Amino acid sequence: MKQKKSTFIRAEVIGSMLRPKFLLDAQSLIRKKQITAEEFVRLEDKAVKQAAAIQEKTGVDILTDGEMRRPVFCHNLVQAVDGFKWNIKGNSVIWFDMQGNKIVDPVTVGLVKKLQKKHDISVDEFSFLRGITDKPKKVTIPSPTMMAYYFVPGISDKIYSPKEFLNEVTQILREGVAELERIGVTYIQVDAPEFGMLLDPVQQEWFKDKGFNPDVLVNDGVDMINKVFEGFSGIKGLHICRGNDKNRFMAKGGYEKIAKAVFKKADVDRLLLEFDSDRAGDFSPLLHVPKDKVVVLGLISTKTPKLESSKAILAKIKEAVKFLPLKQLAISTQCGFASVAKGNNLSFDDQEKKLRLVSKVARQVW
Repeated sequence: MKQKKSTFIRAEVIGSMLRPKFLLDAQSLIRKKQITAEEFVRLEDKAVKQAAAIQEKTGVDILTDGEMRRPVFCHNLVQAVDGFKWNIKGNSVIWFDMQGNKIVDPVTVGLVKKLQKKHDISVDEFSFLRGITDKPKKVTIPSPTMMAYYFVPGISDKIYSPKEFLNEVTQILREGVAELERIGVTYIQVDAPEFGMLLDPVQQEWFKDKGFNPDVLVNDGVDMINKVFEGFSGIKGLHICRGNDKNRFMAKGGYEKIAKAVFKKADVDRLLLEFDSDRAGDFSPLLHVPKDKVVVLGLISTKTPKLESSKAILAKIKEAVKFLPLKQLAISTQCGFASVAKGNNLSFDDQEKKLRLVSKVARQVW
């Protein structure tokens, strides 16, 4: 598994999978204290087994636990520390529906006190997944700058400056990566949707209003990711999208603005990049990708139940090859199926068909 080129992974899952209804129901019941913690964990275990089985069945090359134990994709960090609180007022985020209409949603979690680590991130997730499948596995973690979402002006800035907060998160994640490697994790993917957000002037202003400098946040974010991965000997991945929740998006913009900072400077083996729509621009920024990195083309959308045709996907890969050799490419969906527990408006059958298409195209091409 520790092949640093990681070229054996051609058909990839990004991270999250649709939650079964019994797990969504259980999440409501545990909040109301109508089931025990032991009962809840048993249902989480059951959901992880189902998610792993779907991935094995569809033939993808690497598995996750589907992020079944997380309310939101980045909450493995929120759950690992004290310092965040639910239902904080005064923090909101901007979304757009597929017609481009603006939607303002609350960000329900906020930083309210100094961070104190309770346990290392995702150890429980990986330990269980390792026990139920022999297939190659990866763990997904948030980037440090992603956690800027939970920095609430008027509350959080009384505890940390923005820079102090991100440095603290970086150290916690770095310690977590070291522990994950110790227990046998050989592929870690950092999720950085904020890099995609920062391509859009609307979201640049949003970060500025929270106290972060959007002009330096990508460069600083890459430096922090490099610190998080420092010393990790396994495969290092970096996923960039433009927001993914309830079939919505957060940003538009091609990668050219961040290509030199991210593609060249990030100390990673795999760049998992959203390319399922015109919002992501064309493939020309791939010219900036060094020869020692693999780009995972996120060509199949989790935002719509409509199944893409193999012919259309193959045509896009052919276009990408104009800018990066085929040996440096792989394929995936553009993001997970349920970055937030409720998930995108797809069925389990849609999810399976999408993953089968990822595997089918990968076998045809590589």
